[in-house]
Amino acid sequence: MMPFIKGTAVVSTLFVGAALYSATATAASCPDYLNVEARKLHSEENVNLCELTQGKSVLIVNTASNCGFTPQFKALEALHQNYKDKGLVVIGFPSDDFFQEEKDEAKTADVCFLNYGVTFTMVATSPVRGSDANSVFEHLNAKTSAPKWNFYKYLVSGDGETVTQFNSRVKPDSEELKNAIEKQLSL
Repeated sequence: MMPFIKGTAVVSTLFVGAALYSATATAASCPDYLNVEARKLHSEENVNLCELTQGKSVLIVNTASNCGFTPQFKALEALHQNYKDKGLVVIGFPSDDFFQEEKDEAKTADVCFLNYGVTFTMVATSPVRGSDANSVFEHLNAKTSAPKWNFYKYLVSGDGETVTQFNSRVKPDSEELKNAIEKQLSL
């Protein structure tokens, strides 16, 4: 009986050690600005952006529910479906910086999930510009510029260092954006 307990303790110690090594390796390979927990939209559940994006290209978009560009959700979802297995992660950041987001997160969630069938990660509403910008957008704004309107798109390389900004008028299904994504994914 004793060797089993001893063996179990060794296995448990190895498992805990491997988990700690994995977490350390993830944190070490993740840029600081993506090494954050974000609450999912209309949920108590958090998502670790580092784990979600590690080694993948990321398309980060500031969104709003009541904007003329809101129908871009449909094309963003199509991008997500087309490229998710090829190494692209799409993340939506709802924001009321331009006074076009619902005050109630449940309504924002309805627009995204029910009206447009969004399955890509949407995080809780937060500022994306100015001194109150969330930490992800604080970095993106410093690398490029702050969004001047809703549905600005930021294509981030797998190492997190290269950021290419696309304004609201660049549609998710445009050749310009798709070519940039495919170049980054080497497709």
